[in-house]
Amino acid sequence: MKIQGVIGALLLAVGGMCPLVHVPIIGNWNYFGIDQSLGTIFYVIVIMAFLGAFLNKTGLLRACGWAATVMVILTLSAVWFKSHDYFSFIHFRKLINLASGMVKYKWGWFVILAGVLPLITVRKKVIIIQQIPEVPLSEV
Repeated sequence: MKIQGVIGALLLAVGGMCPLVHVPIIGNWNYFGIDQSLGTIFYVIVIMAFLGAFLNKTGLLRACGWAATVMVILTLSAVWFKSHDYFSFIHFRKLINLASGMVKYKWGWFVILAGVLPLITVRKKVIIIQQIPEVPLSEV
């Protein structure tokens, strides 16, 4: 079992439930509040990371770390585009930027990125075998 993988996957799972976006009047949203399908895909990646940690699969752990990074970038861009598109009925550009600027990113993204870091940096255990020089029997 890779302890580093378990810690990374646990931080990912906790970070997905932390507040990620604050929308005025509505409140804080986590991954499932932002989008149900993105939240499901994110937690499938978390489950795969736990599986990789328990099966000692470093390649799977690194792949889950990179997949979670891609999901974070995709979700951040989706939130940004959605907030700018949501206020597109306003015909003044400054008012659109003002209204979409009220959507704030919260601290949960840092918890997710803190979980990605151990998953990406996990390494295989390297065993170094030293060769013991043979001693001739005449010297014993």
